[in-house]
Amino acid sequence: MYDELAAVFKSLDPADGQYATRFVEILLVAGQKAGASDLHLQPSPGGLELRFRVDGVLTLVGTFPSGVAANIVARLKVLSELLTYRTDVPQEGRIRSRDVDFEVRVSTFPSLHGERAVVRLFGGKAHFRHLVDLDLPPEILARLRRLLAETSGAILITGPAGSGKTTTLYACLNELVDHAVAPRSIITLEDPIEMAIPGVAQSQVNEAAEFDLSAALRSVLRQDPEVIMVGEIRDRATAEGALQASLTGQLVLSSFHAGSAAAAIRRLLDMGIEPYALRSGILAIVFQRLVRRLCECARDSQQAEDHLGLPVSHAKLPVGCNLCGGTGYRGRTVLAEMLSLEDAALGQAILARAELSVLEEVALNAGMVDRWARATAAIEAGITSPAEVRRVLGFSKNSLD
Repeated sequence: MYDELAAVFKSLDPADGQYATRFVEILLVAGQKAGASDLHLQPSPGGLELRFRVDGVLTLVGTFPSGVAANIVARLKVLSELLTYRTDVPQEGRIRSRDVDFEVRVSTFPSLHGERAVVRLFGGKAHFRHLVDLDLPPEILARLRRLLAETSGAILITGPAGSGKTTTLYACLNELVDHAVAPRSIITLEDPIEMAIPGVAQSQVNEAAEFDLSAALRSVLRQDPEVIMVGEIRDRATAEGALQASLTGQLVLSSFHAGSAAAAIRRLLDMGIEPYALRSGILAIVFQRLVRRLCECARDSQQAEDHLGLPVSHAKLPVGCNLCGGTGYRGRTVLAEMLSLEDAALGQAILARAELSVLEEVALNAGMVDRWARATAAIEAGITSPAEVRRVLGFSKNSLD
């Protein structure tokens, strides 16, 4: 797939005055067809390196003449309404087009060999699906749907960058709009707004105008909201505002960067959030990571060394074929854990400001199925491979002991 695409790019004539225009047109269409989330254009001593991030992994598409790099980046800047003459500072913008059903965000950054650009592609309305489409474990899906019917409290969607938190948040909003018993006043505070949702009042924060998340939270409470979605909790002020809203009669949805559900509690405690606010304000924390699904070409393995130290009896390994572009994987699935704060022992651990290891242990004793258990189950079901689990979750925990 990538060899064919590289050949298409290389068939263009760099001497043609429309070279950069044609290159960018092909780039955007090819990126969307490939299912890429990000397109990286990196100037290097050998030329302009183009990489696609598909299913969370970067793949080199090709390297193109150094002389065309500046023109290609300049074309992207023109389309996203950025300053073409400023190559010494980072810039961000959007390519707005009514001809396509996907959002394109462009970020430029000065580097040693020239201006680097990253193009982020959003899949349009179909990308922000309903909860039933997210491949969540059945018990998490059922509980999340029940919690979305609550009238107060906070639901946090956690994980690192690129783990699908925004997709889950938008799916929750779609669920609220489509399945509520009665219409609810829903307001979002986002940076940026990634997709318009009918029936939801969406607002984009603007720090340059002193309309940041914490200020927006104070104001939005006067708009008679029943549900508030905060795109991301980034600091103590936003966390305090979100939890205060959850304690005063609003259902609050938000995302938060953390390495596990229990780690989200520990991080909030470290930020200075009072334990009582966490215990009383948070309904549940969902942690998620995305792993690639094995293609049909995968082969069985009973060899212990192929299990990479994971406690599984059997596994499948990627092979690579035309269907998966030689990668051995097609699409992704979610590994999720859900921490409920209803358990009394967990509440006591939070009030005692327990360390992360203690919070994890208490959560497991309360019945939480953690990310490692989900991962090993996915391996034994032939959904993903040990190597993919190690790539995503790492080696810090070698077993379920």
